[in-house]
Amino acid sequence: MQIPISHVRRRDTHRLILSKYSKGNESVLTGISNNDAHLSDIFELDSATNDRLLAENQLLPGIGVQELVFGFPFAPIVNASFTHAHPLGGRFNGPDRGAWYAGYELRTSQTEVAFHKSLELAEINRFVDKVTYDDYQADFKCEFHDLRNVPEAIDCLNPTSYIASQTVADELLNAGSQGIVYPSVRRAGGTCICCFRPVQVSNVRKGPTYQFLWDGSPDPVVSRL
Repeated sequence: MQIPISHVRRRDTHRLILSKYSKGNESVLTGISNNDAHLSDIFELDSATNDRLLAENQLLPGIGVQELVFGFPFAPIVNASFTHAHPLGGRFNGPDRGAWYAGYELRTSQTEVAFHKSLELAEINRFVDKVTYDDYQADFKCEFHDLRNVPEAIDCLNPTSYIASQTVADELLNAGSQGIVYPSVRRAGGTCICCFRPVQVSNVRKGPTYQFLWDGSPDPVVSRL
């Protein structure tokens, strides 16, 4: 399958990250103890199993320190998206290496996040929860493989399976691809981006925080805080 390449110039893409992971850009472990010595021990233990820290010391199979980014605000947030992959992977990444997923539109990112969180709540058959997400905005200016208007790539947009999409993504990644731009599977008319390379995630800044409220329905009420 031949996938065309498009030169993407897009400002203000949106990636929603759980606020508990980004509050003050500090580790969530800081709330465990107010004793410096104790906290030091906790961080040492965390370092032994923290995938981002392991990658920074070249101890992860999927991504090494030479690909990570440093020296600018929210660099740890960017690195974490590549080093903390879901155990089953995502649409265009496997379990060994994450990616930076974002929506061209805020509404697209909100719809994607709401869908996956609703799946978790469906497993316990209880659509009752309140969660906040921070909107991380980033710009892109590079060449991405483009799945928009590629009918033969329909299997990569399967709403229930990532098998075909992960296979294609692995081939593209190994061939040097920077990432993929594709139509949102969860929101008609929306556009998503999956960036394979940390260095291409530019001008990262933290935007507003949004609350997602499930009150018995699989469709949450979203409000800006």
